[in-house]
Amino acid sequence: MDYKIALVKGDGIGPEIVDAAVKVLDRVAGKFGHSFAFTDVLAGGCAIDAVGEPLPKESVEICLKSDAVILGGVGGTK
Repeated sequence: MDYKIALVKGDGIGPEIVDAAVKVLDRVAGKFGHSFAFTDVLAGGCAIDAVGEPLPKESVEICLKSDAVILGGVGGTK
């Protein structure tokens, strides 16, 4: 099966957690013949730094078009 998954890595330890989840899903894909297409999207403090808002419309649109969303820690000092 083919799946589109949005990755909202967020802030703090979020990127590390999401990266670990992707490694697990890559192993699952290899073992069971699945295919995962991952798309990084911005939310939280990193989104504020990059585009000036915490949840860009583009991020929401990508998440809504995906089969699943993996959400890391969002928040931070901003």
